Amino acid sequence: MSGIEAVLFDIGNVLIDWQPEAFYDRRIGAARRRALFDAVDMFGANDRMDRGAPLRETFYDLAEAHPEFGPEIRLWHDSWSEFMVGEIPQSVRLLRALQNKGVPVFALTNFGNQTLAMAEQRFGFLREFQRRYVSAELRMMKPEPEIYAAVEADCGLAPERLLFTDDRAENVAAAAARGWQTHHFTGPEGLARALVDHRLLCPGEAGL
Repeated sequence: MSGIEAVLFDIGNVLIDWQPEAFYDRRIGAARRRALFDAVDMFGANDRMDRGAPLRETFYDLAEAHPEFGPEIRLWHDSWSEFMVGEIPQSVRLLRALQNKGVPVFALTNFGNQTLAMAEQRFGFLREFQRRYVSAELRMMKPEPEIYAAVEADCGLAPERLLFTDDRAENVAAAAARGWQTHHFTGPEGLARALVDHRLLCPGEAGL
């Protein structure tokens, strides 16, 4: 039997394919996108939103500060839903396979409140987690140790009983430093094998 008592999923690029760069390349061209991202800290602004700052004000204020890129910056608010290419189907199947086996499944995600509400409208499975830890609600973010400590305190499970998957190596490393079991997500097939290795799913259930 596995010693894992809950599996925690990141959302962006683990369950949902989220690609702002690809969106901008389509809308304004790769060269203009590179110039924008070199000149303006778009992802830093996104981090502020993920800490709870309002989406519209964050990017409209940033646009005012950089009028040479104003229309492009405002697209982060105006067209954010288009950043979501779609769900990652095999990852969603793994999530539901765990739930069908009675394994608690939690979310641990850096996400803004408004953008998560938009994502929920499109992807109903985001409402299926037994517990959900969202940076904007907690006002702390991965890979800060405090957010992992908050998870432990809330769920009451020992660190070694938690298995966490995330596409960002620094977020995985921070969880591992606390004693969590971890998997660096690079694709759903690797996650499927990790779940089998931890004896949470059999190969057939994992789609292998």
